[in-house]
Amino acid sequence: MEHLFLSYSIEKLRQSEGRIQHCLELLSSDQVWWRGAEECNSVANLVLHLCGNVRQWIIASIGGQIDLRQRDSEFAARGDVDIPELRTMLRETVEEAVRTIERVTPQRLTETVRIQDYEKSVLEAIYHVVEHFSLHTGQILYATKLLRKADLGFYKHLSNPAHGEKTP
Repeated sequence: MEHLFLSYSIEKLRQSEGRIQHCLELLSSDQVWWRGAEECNSVANLVLHLCGNVRQWIIASIGGQIDLRQRDSEFAARGDVDIPELRTMLRETVEEAVRTIERVTPQRLTETVRIQDYEKSVLEAIYHVVEHFSLHTGQILYATKLLRKADLGFYKHLSNPAHGEKTP
């Protein structure tokens, strides 16, 4: 069960990262930094936020790296990072997290780590990151669909042309 949890967590992180990378390929610099309102985050802010969260919760807390996260700057950024840099940051962060998760032994899953003033098991920390990453991936997909006015095609294999049905 432990190996299934760890391998599926890696699979979901990689899947979400791939979908975000696809969105970053489709969007212009203006679109990546677009905010529907000042209270909303841009796609770029969400990518920066995901990188910060994964580094803090997985790479630092579980992997033992130094936690240098500056969470507020993830949301305050306004056009500071170009798309190729965002793509590289995301890819490198996910790959480092994957390497960290691959080193987690089943026995470590119940070990307690301290993250943002929370005491969490390693299992809870990984679960949090996968869930959090998925949530923001959905926001990025929605923003990309809105900005491009097009379906992204991730579920086109589920469409049934005989009935004219489409999966959202």
